[in-house]
Amino acid sequence: MKKKLTFLGIETSCDETAASVVQENDEGTASVLSNIVSSQIKEHKKFGGIVPEIAARAHIENIDLIIQEAIYKSKKKIKDFDGIAATRGPGLVVCLNIGFNIGKSISAFAGKKFFPINHLEGHVLSPGIENKISFPYLVLLVSGGHSQFLIAKGLNNYKQIGTTIDDAVGEAFDKTSKILDLGYPGGPNVEKFAKKGNKDSYNLPLPIINKGGCNLSLACLKTDVLRKSKNIKSNQDRYDLAASFQETINKILVKKTEIAMREFDKEISSKTLKSFVVVGGVAGNESIRKNLKKISKKMNYRCIFPSKEFCGDNAAMIAWAGIQRFKKKLYEKENGIVKSRWPLDKSAPFLKGPGLKL
Repeated sequence: MKKKLTFLGIETSCDETAASVVQENDEGTASVLSNIVSSQIKEHKKFGGIVPEIAARAHIENIDLIIQEAIYKSKKKIKDFDGIAATRGPGLVVCLNIGFNIGKSISAFAGKKFFPINHLEGHVLSPGIENKISFPYLVLLVSGGHSQFLIAKGLNNYKQIGTTIDDAVGEAFDKTSKILDLGYPGGPNVEKFAKKGNKDSYNLPLPIINKGGCNLSLACLKTDVLRKSKNIKSNQDRYDLAASFQETINKILVKKTEIAMREFDKEISSKTLKSFVVVGGVAGNESIRKNLKKISKKMNYRCIFPSKEFCGDNAAMIAWAGIQRFKKKLYEKENGIVKSRWPLDKSAPFLKGPGLKL
């Protein structure tokens, strides 16, 4: 019988302390034996955003217990692991160092191979935890720090075909929540209060909707929300503006997804049903899920979302990425240095800043 690979994954790239034990199963997907995530919402709520030093301190206080709980719940022992995987980047350096260094220490102590994992690759591969999916496939990665369209051609082989030139989608949600005083964390609260509002109440801009390919720009949308918020007279006005903002994001993502799908069709010839995966924290938004499923059906794509527990930052996706790299014998030189920036497509142009011509 073929041995089922088992990995311990560790994730501390931002404000979640996470550890997970994942094992291959006979279906070619994953059995998640444990998936422990400690959120820091309480620590950062009063600041309205993440404070790196506070996040790092919380990681230091929690990481040992989180790893112990993950191992205990998995009913495995360290000697049973085939490898240890930990996030190397991108993320907050002071936070990354916590999980990365403890992962290396466990690896050295147990004599197990250590796999430094790109957090973004963890997201891109996360649908494979629950779904059998083959390369190539189209990816929309939408989170608080990243918004990208990618063609996943194979493990460690990604082509970026679109990105944001200013704010990430999750960042726009968070800033809109702050503008409207809807509370922290921003994304889930905008979604919550948008359900009480009328999505057609406000006419908001659709930046670069008809140019720039599948690149995104959200800064002026956020600015218009700020401008219109100055005339809010009631809670209902706030809910209406939140609903209109979310609806505008949906319109932008649907249009840009259609463009990305046409670009994928040109590059990848396939007679079978093509796959489109949506990953990252924003992929948990129900209205975005609904609208992207519609455009996928129209364009003849199989649309795959991870379960919500695997959309936000988690260690199961890190362990799963480690398993995939182990199987392909892809070993990164860990050399003790974490990375605040670590693009999946190193050849992609850096599109940030005002005055860009698209």
